Amino acid sequence: MSYHLPFAKPYPNEPYHAYWNQVTSTIDWCEENYIVTPYIAEAINTISNSIFILLAGFAMFSAFKNNLELRFILISFGFALVGVGSWLFHMTLHYEFQLLDELPMIYATCIPMWSVFSEGVSKKKSITIGISIILGANLLTAIYLYLKDPTVHQVAYALLNVFIVGKSHYLTIKNIHNQTTQKQLFITMIKGIGIFLSGYFLWNLDVHFCNSWIWLRRSIGMPYGFLLELHAWWHVLTGLGVYFYIIYLELLRINLLGKQDDYELIYKFGFLPEVKLLKKDKNE
Repeated sequence: MSYHLPFAKPYPNEPYHAYWNQVTSTIDWCEENYIVTPYIAEAINTISNSIFILLAGFAMFSAFKNNLELRFILISFGFALVGVGSWLFHMTLHYEFQLLDELPMIYATCIPMWSVFSEGVSKKKSITIGISIILGANLLTAIYLYLKDPTVHQVAYALLNVFIVGKSHYLTIKNIHNQTTQKQLFITMIKGIGIFLSGYFLWNLDVHFCNSWIWLRRSIGMPYGFLLELHAWWHVLTGLGVYFYIIYLELLRINLLGKQDDYELIYKFGFLPEVKLLKKDKNE
């Protein structure tokens, strides 16, 4: 079956020669391997990580430019490392790069976890929380490397995010009493969570109905079929969702520090939020 769309090309019947040799990863996603080029195992899943990397780079630049704390530069750097690791993983489908994709997701998430759970505590307790999180991440790494079960990683990553969302929401309710500010925080948080979960929904469709998506993509032809690579949309939407949540954490932190009058929330290109440092009047 074919829909004969304009300029559509049929998918090749056989994959190209695999430049990276055999698959060694414990996961092989729904995109057909080496179907676009012999040099990239999953071409669309690979290229879609550019959204992660670009957003992370902008978040790092923005945090530095607007004089935000080092923690937000580190969170964004971890965000970028996930994108690079995922790029290499999908490009090669090699196990070592799978780890470079999955483990940084845990490590990068540990930083905002420390940030929200350290709010309002003593420096000594904050250090204790940090050490506990590091030890927990190392234990999780050891368990995952021993079991090599992706479910372990997926459940751990989900739980970390649930803890962060729950604690940051509690901090907002408890400490932010200005209704306008509270509304701004909630809207930013809900956008981030909503965009992320929409990506998770597509990820599940990709995993559980893979044969149907392959059939549909082949029926439509290239390049239109590329738009139905749902794991690639997972990269795009979760990258954007994580970016929104970083902005939410930045807004929350400056309000908790009492610096809200020094910053404003703006939108680049009409949709991309940024916490911007206000310029002081020289006469003030």
